[in-house]
Amino acid sequence: MAIANTKRYRITNPNGADHATVVAVLPKGTNINAYLKDATQRFDWKAWEEMKASQNKIRVGQQKQKRK
Repeated sequence: MAIANTKRYRITNPNGADHATVVAVLPKGTNINAYLKDATQRFDWKAWEEMKASQNKIRVGQQKQKRK
């Protein structure tokens, strides 16, 4: 079940290499650019990069067998 009135915004790391998605509910009349600028500065990019690097990709399902 989704939360009503949410919008996804894409923020960019200050070094310009990575992107993250922020899901927010903003009141009418809010300056979206100012909000995204503040969110980019407050976002914990170091923890996000560490989490992204620590994800191990596990293949689920039948593995291909090598022929001998």
